[in-house]
Amino acid sequence: MTQMQVNFKQRGRKFNMMRIVGIVLIVLMLLALFVFWQNNGIVTTVINYSNPKIEESFDGYTIVQVSDLHNKSFGKNQSTLLKKIKKKNPDMIVVTGDLVDSRSTNIAIAMQFIEGAMKLAPVYYVTGNHESREGILPELKNKLEVAGVMMMDDNEMQIEKNGDVIELIGLSDPAFSGGSNLENNNPLNLEERLNKLSANKQQAFTILLSHRPELFDVYVDHKIDLVFSGHAHGGQFRIPFVGGLIAPGQGFFPKYTSGSHTVDETTMIVSRGLGNSVVPLRLFNRPELIVVTLQNE
Repeated sequence: MTQMQVNFKQRGRKFNMMRIVGIVLIVLMLLALFVFWQNNGIVTTVINYSNPKIEESFDGYTIVQVSDLHNKSFGKNQSTLLKKIKKKNPDMIVVTGDLVDSRSTNIAIAMQFIEGAMKLAPVYYVTGNHESREGILPELKNKLEVAGVMMMDDNEMQIEKNGDVIELIGLSDPAFSGGSNLENNNPLNLEERLNKLSANKQQAFTILLSHRPELFDVYVDHKIDLVFSGHAHGGQFRIPFVGGLIAPGQGFFPKYTSGSHTVDETTMIVSRGLGNSVVPLRLFNRPELIVVTLQNE
């Protein structure tokens, strides 16, 4: 073999190595872009909900649900998230818990969203389990009330329009009363609180804000018409054609991680949420904004 042949062969090996390195770098770059998109590319889920109990004035009434933000920022001063909400021209914005994250609490980031949202529509809020930790709620609650947010923890109110009414009720997260499930020995357990709040709803169309989807059976037993919930983070990693992998309170392959679920008279809408907490990564589970339009049948 001549020196020229040796040099040519060496150059060929070097070229092949550079090509392999280039391919690996391109794959890694595409993977990084995919992961970034999975965790930052907000998807808007539009749901048309019909119920004959919805009175005429509320036909076409639009509700935007924000859940499990966990301090996440979407653009400067939450501009990306707020622009998406503004496009839907909501009549009401409901926040179903975990506005902040207990492991890296930043109330200022949460309030950037709230202050922007208040310019778009009235905001109604219930706590999640993260607000119950490390004394987070007192400061957050004070700032929310100053901003004009309607605090719905264990509260009820009527939404009125042209003389027609929607009953809106909210539950504080079970974590505030000592656990994530119903506790028979706890005088403030969720079922007793819901009994009290729903006692006067009578025949009016009723909306419940409650962080926990795993308690769907309780909501059904109380014949709540429409429930907004979150907490499950979409199962964190979603397996195509299967669903979410794991959710708090539900374990592996949970039943309630996203979408609309109806049993008897009750429909529960579960948001996949917007931010992350313990697991800082979503897979096939982009951040979700939910838009529900009420329709009178």
